[in-house]
Amino acid sequence: MLEFFKSIHPVLAAFIATMFTWFLTALGASLVFFFKDLSRKWLDAMLGFTGGVMVAASFWSLLSPSLEMAAEDFSPHFTWIPAATGFATGALFLYLLDKYLPHLHINFKESEKEGIETNWRKTTLLVLAITLHNIPEGLAVGVLFGGVAAGLPGATIGAAVSLAIGIGIQNFPEGLAVSMPLRRNGMSRARSFYFGQMSAIVEPVAGVIGALAVLYIEPILPYALSFAAGAMIYVVVEEVIPETQRDKYTDIATLGFIGGFIVMMILDVALG
Repeated sequence: MLEFFKSIHPVLAAFIATMFTWFLTALGASLVFFFKDLSRKWLDAMLGFTGGVMVAASFWSLLSPSLEMAAEDFSPHFTWIPAATGFATGALFLYLLDKYLPHLHINFKESEKEGIETNWRKTTLLVLAITLHNIPEGLAVGVLFGGVAAGLPGATIGAAVSLAIGIGIQNFPEGLAVSMPLRRNGMSRARSFYFGQMSAIVEPVAGVIGALAVLYIEPILPYALSFAAGAMIYVVVEEVIPETQRDKYTDIATLGFIGGFIVMMILDVALG
């Protein structure tokens, strides 16, 4: 698999990798054809797993390579500059999206919708909530593949592939987490599936943009990696963790988080 990705153009590699992450979202959403409901315990566990993967990926796949790359251009006392700058900018970017883009988190009531006031349907708001944190995920995969093509230190095919696999794995429960509540609220199986998989269609777009940006502006790679990390951490703290702490299964969600972190760490160390 690694040889295949080495043999193709990095933008195409980023597109294929993020199509894989979208496919696993669609696969998770497809479970709505077989089940009408999902235990809140399992939903919280899967959301916790998602958070663990995102936090581990933010460090092992994004921040650590960013710091390593900065060592080439900055003195030892200032290698933190690209990582800190990108991380803060990524978090601010998601903060602004979260503040102004209308959306509704999965386990929240319709009265708790966020963003500017709108009369958009609950379905649209739910999908937009998941779409928000799929943007930095797709971007992260894309910038790593772009960095590989640019031959920059810290960016390897193994790291890019492991990140895509980790993001894909945590996208599976995300697709289910969108489609199942829609089905439970009376929507047809087909429409529930449609909206569930649509939540990740932004990932291939973000992946291609990230790869192109780094390919043509190589110096931004350490900033782009930490930007994606900051955006992902913002999503975990602002959205994923709060969603898992609104019921009685907080311990299960925490174990899911630990499991997700371990899986992503293993993938990155083994392949990266």
